[in-house]
Amino acid sequence: MRLIIAEKQIAARRIAGILSKGTAKVVKEGKVQVYTIDGDTLVLPLRGHILNVDYPREYNNWVSTNLHSLVYAPLEYKTSEPSVVRVLRKYAPKADEIVVSTDFDTEGESIGREAVKVISGKNKHISVKRVRFSAITQEDVLKAFEELHELDDNLADSADARREIDLIWGAVLTRFVSLSSGRLGSRFLSVGRVQTPTLALIVNLEKERMAFKPKPFWVLTGIFFKEFEFKALHEEGKFWDGEKAKSVFDKVKNEKKGTILSVTSRKKKANPPIPFNTTGFLRAAANMGFSPARAMAVAETLYMRGFISYPRTDNTVYPSSISLKELLKKFLAHPEFGGYAKSILAQPKISPTRGSKMTKDHPPIMPVEPVANGKLSPQDWRIYSLIVRRFFATLMPPCELETMNVKIKVKGETFVANGQLISKPGWLGAYPYSKFKETRLPRLNEGEEIEARNFVLDAKETQPPTRYTPSSLLKEMEALNLGTKSTRPEIIRKLQQRQYIRGSRSYEPTHIGIALIEALEEHASEITKPDMTAKLETEMELIQGGKKAKSIVVDDSRNMLGSVLEKLSANHDGIGSSLREAAGRTETFGKCECGGELRLIVSKKTRKRFVGCSNYSKGCRVSYPLPQHGTITPTNKICPVCGAPIIKVRYKRTYEMCLNPHCETKKDWGKKKPKKLK
Repeated sequence: MRLIIAEKQIAARRIAGILSKGTAKVVKEGKVQVYTIDGDTLVLPLRGHILNVDYPREYNNWVSTNLHSLVYAPLEYKTSEPSVVRVLRKYAPKADEIVVSTDFDTEGESIGREAVKVISGKNKHISVKRVRFSAITQEDVLKAFEELHELDDNLADSADARREIDLIWGAVLTRFVSLSSGRLGSRFLSVGRVQTPTLALIVNLEKERMAFKPKPFWVLTGIFFKEFEFKALHEEGKFWDGEKAKSVFDKVKNEKKGTILSVTSRKKKANPPIPFNTTGFLRAAANMGFSPARAMAVAETLYMRGFISYPRTDNTVYPSSISLKELLKKFLAHPEFGGYAKSILAQPKISPTRGSKMTKDHPPIMPVEPVANGKLSPQDWRIYSLIVRRFFATLMPPCELETMNVKIKVKGETFVANGQLISKPGWLGAYPYSKFKETRLPRLNEGEEIEARNFVLDAKETQPPTRYTPSSLLKEMEALNLGTKSTRPEIIRKLQQRQYIRGSRSYEPTHIGIALIEALEEHASEITKPDMTAKLETEMELIQGGKKAKSIVVDDSRNMLGSVLEKLSANHDGIGSSLREAAGRTETFGKCECGGELRLIVSKKTRKRFVGCSNYSKGCRVSYPLPQHGTITPTNKICPVCGAPIIKVRYKRTYEMCLNPHCETKKDWGKKKPKKLK
């Protein structure tokens, strides 16, 4: 009997359907669905990792465990999916061969090896093979099963090294800061090898913003008319001298004519974008409003359903083994994309763009099968459409632009207008997510006079650096080698879950997030800098290439952590004090009428959160209910109606509300709005 191991249920169903030509039967084994093919082949789905790396039970107690011993404590791989393990053990004695068909990357190799270890425990002589594919399509799967490979222990070791190192660093550092600050249980403070340097990026940028001192400047705009109104800026751009700006404005403000000094036109081309790798895809999806974690989850679903290629890749070059023409032909009948496919196939030559990264494991993210809009959920369709359109854009001709630069003289002062028209859309026709915009100018000739309708002098200020957006943070993490293409979305999600950062379109650190970084930067700055993390990432890449043993890399990381813990321990009291002070600032919502502080409290009995007075022990019973979902933030504002504090709530949307549930500002909450008469 042959056992085929798939990573998830959806992948198992699709692989079984392809191999059996739709005749596979489902057998329920408890909570696990197994697919049988002709009675001698079984496709068994896993649920990702079925073994979880952890410490032995004697290290579970945070308070009694010595942290220095935790650095060098042994690790165990324990069953995390017992129902799946039972099925693997049941069929192991009957099998002759295992074929691992999990995702072909380090994580997939580790997951596959876990299944092999479980099965081998019941059948030591079983043969083990590996299939590798980048898309779960009929063509790719059938071809992969004709070209069997060996399981790659180096890839699996690299993934397991990451899991072990992240566990050790996370456990030791998290326990240290939580114990030193007195925040245990559900209020613990999480510190991680990758998440903490990432948080430091966000915090330090916020400090730059807080320290920023705006500088005033003035902008002089002229509004001119010929055929239609258009704007031109004074050639000075920004006037840093207010008196000079006012003087120039007074000079031209009553003028009714301007003379065209020069008109410069030129044509230029904008090349198509490069194929999507994981970071490029996540950044593009973030610009559409998707969080990195959500975008990756949707992409994984599309991959499992056989619509796109594997979404975790560094590659930005289409391999020569892929027939782009054959892929395009699949889309000819598509109601939305068929026209683009037809126009590309009509080109004399298809020359795709190439990025700088070329790897051999997976192609860039690309569509592999057409699917109609109505067959996907709205969110899935948006991501699928993004990937399809990017693929088409990389195969299309450049966009051709016509630019115009016009200089206009008004009483000795020069104003400049820039226009841009898209003469041939090229790849822009298929890819509407570009930032190219048209700015129209009328037909102007050197020496002619045109009407000046108005002049406006605007006073402005320089702005602080913008906060990290999902797109810019992913780019920075990649540049600093913080995490991997697979782990970065999850790192950002954890920072949000831990309430170290808030926001979705841009990231703002909370008080506790800032305090955590400040305390660690002062007493153990290595944890907050990307250097040590990047070094470990490089070490894990060496494991993947077979150039360094997993045990050596893990031991090296333990030694690094040991030296960091020594510094932290020497400053235990200072770190704890800083964190306790920040926690108090974060969870205080204002003053009570009795003089106490209104604080966030979590009920020990119900686990619900509410705001209560710090003078409860002295008899004050003032309290306010809170929304039980989302992030709650103090605003330092007082309700003008009832005088209670106002808080900011972030859950699906962001809004401010008075804490008092009986306030007049809430009298219409929950009421249905009357229907408008037609």
